[in-house]
Amino acid sequence: MGEENHTYVTEFVFLGLSQDPQTQVLLFFLFLIIYLLTVLGNLLIIVLTHVDSRLHTPMYFFLRNLSFADLCFSTTTVPQVLAHFLVRRKAISFAGCSTQIVVLLLVGCTECALLAVMSYDRYVAVCKPLHYSTIMTHWVCVQMAIGSWASGALVSLVDTTFTLWLPYRGNSIINHFFCEPPALLKLALADTYSTEMAIFAMGVAILLAPVSLILISYWNIISTVIRMQSGEGRLKAFSTCGSHLIVVILFYGSAIFAYMRPNSKIMNERDKVISVFYSAVTPMLNPIIYSLRNKDVKEALRRVQNSLFESGNL
Repeated sequence: MGEENHTYVTEFVFLGLSQDPQTQVLLFFLFLIIYLLTVLGNLLIIVLTHVDSRLHTPMYFFLRNLSFADLCFSTTTVPQVLAHFLVRRKAISFAGCSTQIVVLLLVGCTECALLAVMSYDRYVAVCKPLHYSTIMTHWVCVQMAIGSWASGALVSLVDTTFTLWLPYRGNSIINHFFCEPPALLKLALADTYSTEMAIFAMGVAILLAPVSLILISYWNIISTVIRMQSGEGRLKAFSTCGSHLIVVILFYGSAIFAYMRPNSKIMNERDKVISVFYSAVTPMLNPIIYSLRNKDVKEALRRVQNSLFESGNL
């Protein structure tokens, strides 16, 4: 046993979401549906916003980035989870686990920044409509997108470095369904205080700061909307703000719960359910809430369909 504790872990084994075979089959089909909807929805947004010139606006430029991040985020975890529902031993190599953490943190933190940038874009559109084209220029949008991806890369580098430099020996069983820092820290054979503080600091920067910007932006948007004379305009704006805030609460709320609280040595079932929201559910909901209910997107889809019919491809 002593010798085992001095051997570095080369792979991790997940306990998964359930040990019951029948429940695993049900979860397999549920996650499969979620993943297919995620891929189809986000790919549709990426393609439409690229091919339709009327969607070449700042809002859809950021949505294309968000959809790409969602696609990467979901693809990093869900296919592996699907495969693990069908096998008894749910293993992943140390290298595979490390890669999963790097990609998850990169695209997840980028999404945090993008949601904040998108709320600012909506603030300018609603509260400063006459100055929108001069404030949200193409170059400004590109810089904001680059800044979002760069912030995601920085947080991923810091969190991954602190997490993977810890010694992992002996115990390789993770009571989770994918690799992420809070789950791995429970297996480390060393004091994790400095790592937890680093992750907390990065969480403040990439979770709490964007949330604050989003809340300020939507507070100003709602204040402006209330002063609108048109009842129809108020209803439309409140509907849009409400659906966007649902995504924000689901994504940020679950991520803050996972990364911004003291690290317990026990991962319970509630923690795993919370992780499902930001790893699988939110990437599926984003294209539906942000785009597919949108009149501009529906019209763009109709135009693409018509052009395909006319060219004889359908």
